[in-house]
Amino acid sequence: MSQPGVMAETVKSRAELALNDDFLRKAVKFTTERLRNGKKAASEEHGNWEEWRERGRQIRLHTIAHLDYYLNEFVNNARANGVHIHFADTSAEAAAIALDIAEHKQASSVVKSKSMVSEEVHLNHVLEEAGIEAIETDLGEYIIQLAGEAPSHIVIPAIHKNRYQIAELLSKEAGEVLEPDTTVLAGFVRKKLREKFLEADIGLTGCNFAIAETGSMVLFENEGNARMVSTVPRTQITLMGMERIIPSWADLEVMATLLPRSATGQKLTMYMSGITGPRRTADGDGPDEMHIIIVDNGRSLQLGDPEFQELLNCIRCGACLNACPVYRHIGGHAYGGTYSGPIGAVLTPALNGNIDEWNDIASASSLCGACYEACPVKIPLHDMLVYLRRRKVEDGHGNKLETMGMKGFAAVAANSKRFAAAIRLGQLGQKAVVRNGGITLKLGPLKGWNTYRVAPSLAKKSFRQQWSKLEQELSQQPTVMDSAVHERMQQIIRERGEGGGKHGK
Repeated sequence: MSQPGVMAETVKSRAELALNDDFLRKAVKFTTERLRNGKKAASEEHGNWEEWRERGRQIRLHTIAHLDYYLNEFVNNARANGVHIHFADTSAEAAAIALDIAEHKQASSVVKSKSMVSEEVHLNHVLEEAGIEAIETDLGEYIIQLAGEAPSHIVIPAIHKNRYQIAELLSKEAGEVLEPDTTVLAGFVRKKLREKFLEADIGLTGCNFAIAETGSMVLFENEGNARMVSTVPRTQITLMGMERIIPSWADLEVMATLLPRSATGQKLTMYMSGITGPRRTADGDGPDEMHIIIVDNGRSLQLGDPEFQELLNCIRCGACLNACPVYRHIGGHAYGGTYSGPIGAVLTPALNGNIDEWNDIASASSLCGACYEACPVKIPLHDMLVYLRRRKVEDGHGNKLETMGMKGFAAVAANSKRFAAAIRLGQLGQKAVVRNGGITLKLGPLKGWNTYRVAPSLAKKSFRQQWSKLEQELSQQPTVMDSAVHERMQQIIRERGEGGGKHGK
C-alpha cells in the first residue's frame, strides 16, 4: 500500500486516469446503480421516508449542537461499564494509542472489522511498521488490502473491481486458480479468515453509533465478521469518531431505519450488535478488556461553524456517492483521500484543515444537488462545496486567470451598454468557430468543456435584442381581447366565491 498522505498529482489527472479505465467505470456504474435502485425501492416501500429523513436530521442537529453534553454522558456510562476510554486529538495520536495497547498486550496479530476511521488514521500502516499483522476481515476490505489499495467507497470498499479482477487477486493468495464465481471466492476468504479470528490477540472495530444513555456502541454489518472480531479475541479496541454519538436507544430506531435503506436498500442489516462493555462473568463470550478511542482529528473545528457544522451529521451511509454523477464516472480513488464522493470532497479539507493541499477537490462536483436529495439526514453538501470554493478564493488559492475573467464579466454585466456590446461582439466572433450548432473551439476555458462535449453558441438574436419588437407587438394587441380576458377572470372569481360560500355552510 502506498505511503499515507502521499497523493498523485491532482483530482483532474486522477480523474483522467479513471475515465480511461473501462474496468473501473463499468464496475462502479453497475454497483452504484444497483445501490441507488435498492435505496429508491426501500424508501418508497417505507412510505413516510421524508418524515423520517427530517426526524433523522433533527436528531443529528440536536446531538451535534449539544455534543459536549452527550459525549460526557457516554464516556461516564462507558467507564461505569468497565470500558477504557482514550481521547485522540489527531490521527497520529489515535494510531499511537492503538499501537500502545497492542504492544502492551504483546499482540502479534489484529483482526479488524470495517472501520473508515482506522483508514483515516492509517492504522494498518502503523501496525505493520511495528511488526504486528493487521488483517481486514470485511470481504471488500480484505480484497483491497491484498491489492495494496485504499477503499474507493464508504460502504463497498472494492466497488471499483469486478469478479475477474478479484478472482485474480485471491488466486495469488490461494496459490491456485479460483473460479470467478462469488460463491467460490467468498468461500475461500471465509475459510482463510476463520483461522485468523482464532489466532488473533486483538479485535478492532469501528463504531456506527454510540448510545449516550447507556455507554453502548452499535455495529451494523452483513457478514458476521464484526461479531467475530468483537467476541473471539480477548482484547477489543474500537475507533470512534467523536460525532458518532446519539442520545438514546429510541433514537437508534430512526438511524436503524435510515442507514441500511440508504446504504444498501435493506430494511435492516443482517447483523446489528449493541455492545455495552467487556465480557461479564455470566457471559459466554466477549473480550476480557475493551478500549474505545474517541477521535477528533479536525472534527471539533467544524463545531460552531455555521457553514460546516452540519457536516458532523453524516452517518456514513454512502448514499451521496451512489447518487453523484461525478463519483459514478471516476470512482473513489480519484478524490485522493480516505473519504470520496461529495462527502469526501467536503470532509477531507475540513478534517485536514488545509485548503491549500486539497484546493482542487471541491471542484470535483457538478453542484447538481443529487447528494442532498439522497442524504438521509439532509446534509446540504452542494452548498458546502460552494462555500469551500469561496474560501479557496478568499485564501488566495483560486485560479488567477479565472478570477480575472470573473472580474471582467462583472464589469461588463454591470453596465447594460457594455453587456449589449459584448453580446454583439460575441455573435460576430463566434461565426468562425460554430460547427453543427455549437462552439467546438478547444482553446482557453473552452478546452476542458469541448474535449468531451460541444459548447452551445449564442442565439442569433438575444432576448434583449428582440425585446423592442416584442414590446411593439404587445402594444398593438386589440383592447377587446384585454376586456374579454378581464371579464372571464371576474367570472371565475365570482364562481369560486359562490362555491366557497356553499362549502362553508
